[in-house]
Amino acid sequence: MRRHLLTLLAPPLAVCRFGCPGCCAAPIAVFWLAGITALVYAFFGGPAGGPGLSTGTLALGAGLWLLAAAWALLAVRTTEEGCEERRPAAVCRALGAHPPPHHHRR
Repeated sequence: MRRHLLTLLAPPLAVCRFGCPGCCAAPIAVFWLAGITALVYAFFGGPAGGPGLSTGTLALGAGLWLLAAAWALLAVRTTEEGCEERRPAAVCRALGAHPPPHHHRR
């Protein structure tokens, strides 16, 4: 349950903690941060700078966030079968999200 909630709320952290961080934590972080940026930008009128909420930019942000979450969920599930690279990625070191030494993936 905790793994799925973390995957939905903070996909790069979930990959760093439960997945194979060297494989895809950085690209997932890029999609997630782009989604957050688009969501915030939507409340300021989006690219057109119009008054109010930009629904297209809001949809783009939600879509990017959901894409990052789906990718992270796939990465975490695939890691249960085995991970080639156990070394933490630079993005994981920057976030301070390291897996425990003898981490059992469940």
